[in-house]
Amino acid sequence: MQIGLIGCGNMGGGMAAQLIENDSELICYDPNPEILSKMRNLGAICAKTASELAQLADIIILSLPKATVVDAVMRDIVSDIRPDSIVLDTSTSEPATSQAMAVLGDANGFSFIDGPVSGGPAAANAGTMTMLLGGNASAIKRLTPVLDILTAKTVIVGGSGAGHAAKIANNMLCAANLVLLGEAVRLGQAAGVAPEDLLQGINAGSGRSGVSEVNFPKWILNNAFNSGFTMGLMRKDVGLALDLAHGTGVDLSGFAQIADIWLNASRDISDSADFNEIVKHDGNLDHDV
Repeated sequence: MQIGLIGCGNMGGGMAAQLIENDSELICYDPNPEILSKMRNLGAICAKTASELAQLADIIILSLPKATVVDAVMRDIVSDIRPDSIVLDTSTSEPATSQAMAVLGDANGFSFIDGPVSGGPAAANAGTMTMLLGGNASAIKRLTPVLDILTAKTVIVGGSGAGHAAKIANNMLCAANLVLLGEAVRLGQAAGVAPEDLLQGINAGSGRSGVSEVNFPKWILNNAFNSGFTMGLMRKDVGLALDLAHGTGVDLSGFAQIADIWLNASRDISDSADFNEIVKHDGNLDHDV
């Protein structure tokens, strides 16, 4: 089985390393020559174009920055994708794009599966990502050997587009929890409770979350801020949540003020900064580490 990977940056590069380490035959394409050179050094075959890769691969993995890029790449390679191939889109894209690509796949004899991932570059490099899958069940089953290499957990959440809808909802909650827990920590400090002690209490109670259990101890309280996921990427995801709500007619008034913090009030924090730095938007945390 020949696997192709289009987009070999932070997340794609980690997936490439895992696939090669597990003896997969991997073809890579990235428009950045330096990134492509790194893939070659890892042991991947490097295609000159995305179309050349599509002509050779049985499974094509996409790791691209946004939905418009997914759409452009797919329309560029559609005539080159082999019959009965599977395209697995691990990008954080949009449900409507996935649904359109699935229709394109049905018309051209291949399957398109949306499989956005969580866990960041560290999880990609370790093969411990979580993947939310949407699309044809039999095609997802055929992906099992690849998914076993790339992920620690997979969840099938529905038909085409469901994976990306679930990922947008998940990241919306992560964005909200970071802002809210930052405020909770400042509240605790003002009342004389150290952040570390407050977190122990929260994580023993009903207010706990992935942000309180992972983000704060791993990247925030120690001032590491090196998760590998940027403010710009989370701002994009916050925008995707608002766009999806607008398109579906869902009222997100409870999220609106938090979205405004990400998109406007925190503009003193650059897009290139670690996304966990959103906790600084109302002042630095005051604690000793």
